[in-house]
Amino acid sequence: MDMINDAKGFFDCAPGRVFVGAGPCGAESPEQLEQSAAALAATGQVRLMRAGIWKPRTRPGSFEGLGIPALGWLVEAGKRHGLATATEVATAEHAEAALKAGVDVLWLGARTTVNPFYVQEIAEALRGVKVPVMVKNPVHPELPLWLGAIERLHSVGLEDLAAVHRGFYSASAGVLRNEPKWELAVALREKMPEIPLLCDPSHIAGDRRWVTEIAQTALDLRYDGLLVEVHPRPESALSDGGQQWPLADFGRWLEALQVRSDERVLAELPADLLEVRTAIDAIDRGLVALIAQRFALLEPIAQVKKREGLALFQLDRWMEIVRTRKEWGEASGALPEALLQELFEVIHKHGLLEQVNAWRSLPPESLNRCAEGGC
Repeated sequence: MDMINDAKGFFDCAPGRVFVGAGPCGAESPEQLEQSAAALAATGQVRLMRAGIWKPRTRPGSFEGLGIPALGWLVEAGKRHGLATATEVATAEHAEAALKAGVDVLWLGARTTVNPFYVQEIAEALRGVKVPVMVKNPVHPELPLWLGAIERLHSVGLEDLAAVHRGFYSASAGVLRNEPKWELAVALREKMPEIPLLCDPSHIAGDRRWVTEIAQTALDLRYDGLLVEVHPRPESALSDGGQQWPLADFGRWLEALQVRSDERVLAELPADLLEVRTAIDAIDRGLVALIAQRFALLEPIAQVKKREGLALFQLDRWMEIVRTRKEWGEASGALPEALLQELFEVIHKHGLLEQVNAWRSLPPESLNRCAEGGC
């Protein structure tokens, strides 16, 4: 896979090529960074070496990074091997220290993007500085926060920006560490087509067994590049060893990935897959029609609730919906409980919104007639 960056922006690549950044989750020692830089440069396909200097951890006692001393190790290793360097900054002080040390690229992590105050402080610290910045999606699936973080950085004059899709936290246990929610990354691209979109398959996967599949999916979705975690010895890494790709095998891993054209992807789809997709489309069309029938019943429900002075949200009814739909799913033997829980949470949420709209649209005179028994 040819991935040399030769276009005008730091993250932009010529057609048919993608950007690649890689490196350890955390900077652990000068030797680790030197070994990583040498191996990454040897692939001929990596432009950027990433490493965490400050590590925001959920609980105290975990490896939280080595701080300012490690900045020099990162910059020196990158320079020796012709790689640009990047690290995460969570405060204005982090940003200033990284720039002073000569780090080439900064990134805002998921825990920072979620807080507009933090983003604005960092943006002000970077006002007037020409530095490429990557913005990871917020921890929770809120597209406006992701867009807003990019807009805050752009408003202080930063133009070389990239969005990094690293997945979203979910309370439901699953195979992946973070839910991809690909549709949110696609929505960001639709709203900001000029911003390069990178994928962090390591954080989405949480387990190196799934990193390849996530990375290839991102490339098939026309992402502009990848930001991957690698380590000389993942089994002894001080943080997130399970999701880091073995450094010695990283070059072969890159070569195995494919940048495929839309025409090629369509041509490779077997006939039986297309047949099943057609059947799914027909079923989905039926689902849409059924949901429309359900929503058509919401206005009369809202009328009755308003006439009788009842609250729109009925807790007992909601608990009954949760219980019975789970029972129906178990009886079917094919539908997971978590799926039904999420499905009806969404239906119920939008159903309440429809009832609110119907409630507000009722003319006062009709309500008076109802109150007098005229309905």
